[in-house]
Amino acid sequence: MGGVTSSLAAKFAFFPPCPPSYGVVVADEAAGRVEMTGVPPRENVEVRRLRTRRNTEIVAMYVKNPAASLTVLYSHGNAADLGQLYELFCELSKHLCVNLMGYDYSGYGQSSGKPSEQNTYADIEAAYRCLETTYGAHTENIILYGQSVGSGPTLELATHLPNLRAVVLHSPILSGLRVMYSVKHTYWFDIYKNIDKIPSVQCPVLVIHGMADDVVDSSHGKRLWELCKEKYEPLWIKGGDHCNLELYPEYIRHLKKFVSAIEKIPPAETAHIERSLLQGPPTTSSDHFVLQRTSTDGREKPRASTDRKEKGRNSTDRQDKTRVSTDKKKKLRKSFEVTEKARISVDQQEKPRKSFDRFGGMIKSVSLCNIDCFNVPASQIEEPKGKC
Repeated sequence: MGGVTSSLAAKFAFFPPCPPSYGVVVADEAAGRVEMTGVPPRENVEVRRLRTRRNTEIVAMYVKNPAASLTVLYSHGNAADLGQLYELFCELSKHLCVNLMGYDYSGYGQSSGKPSEQNTYADIEAAYRCLETTYGAHTENIILYGQSVGSGPTLELATHLPNLRAVVLHSPILSGLRVMYSVKHTYWFDIYKNIDKIPSVQCPVLVIHGMADDVVDSSHGKRLWELCKEKYEPLWIKGGDHCNLELYPEYIRHLKKFVSAIEKIPPAETAHIERSLLQGPPTTSSDHFVLQRTSTDGREKPRASTDRKEKGRNSTDRQDKTRVSTDKKKKLRKSFEVTEKARISVDQQEKPRKSFDRFGGMIKSVSLCNIDCFNVPASQIEEPKGKC
């Protein structure tokens, strides 16, 4: 039945750009390095071919930022490839001050093989391994970013990485079937069962979704946010649809605040810790919110009493023992809070713009309207193997 599931998924869910928007030429065969054609070369960008555990070779691009302490692993949406996202990735690396790796799924761009749910899981694993072995990134300093269909491999990997720094879900899906039908239960033939995986993610999760999304309804993002164990202030963009959220000023502003807040939490304190995060619904509060951890520096350390008067007081001893036990537990459990309630972005006057202000002129070279999830022309649905 697994083969049936994969074939159904490939037929109805994956539509890689045809032809690919870029080419590759060998730069260093021994190291697996290639150069992308059709995009402007940049000194801080490296492109590699990576072999996956399912014996496909995917293309991945790494954008280095010398000032970065965090690295983003970006899983893009459907109907897009690295050539279309090249400038966007470079701009995100620059303005968020992060290293960034993006990759093409099997069958996308110049990656070999065919797209399938299981292949995308192997693809993101290969990209993650490359970050560790080639670029020296550590789990606790990696942020997984999943856009639309990319939320599937993102959450699959996140469930296996308890020390992960953070996750960003951009126009995410509850599951493949739920995009098309309102179902209450998960079926065996469904793909990307994010609704079942999100509760297992141990790190802070930021959800971004457009309120006018007619491809993946905003209820998908809202439900995933509700199910998050470690909630972070979400961003609901009023008027935003499925493929233009990058055009809104609050998109990059909110991401920058998120990355800045995550950077303030020492890596060791993000692993296996209890966080006290806002559980209430998003509101229209201001932009000012702070991600904090509860300080335990000022707490009095438990100490053994040396007073003779206390030796015979069993009730006091019990209280001291209880306090010692409680303090020991608390020392192992750091928490951080979002001090303001999450908000819905309701800026009535802000509309998508062709320029990014501080975000540069990247949109001129990025075809954002191709980053749809299951929004595919009828001709392609009828003849998926026909002309692109």
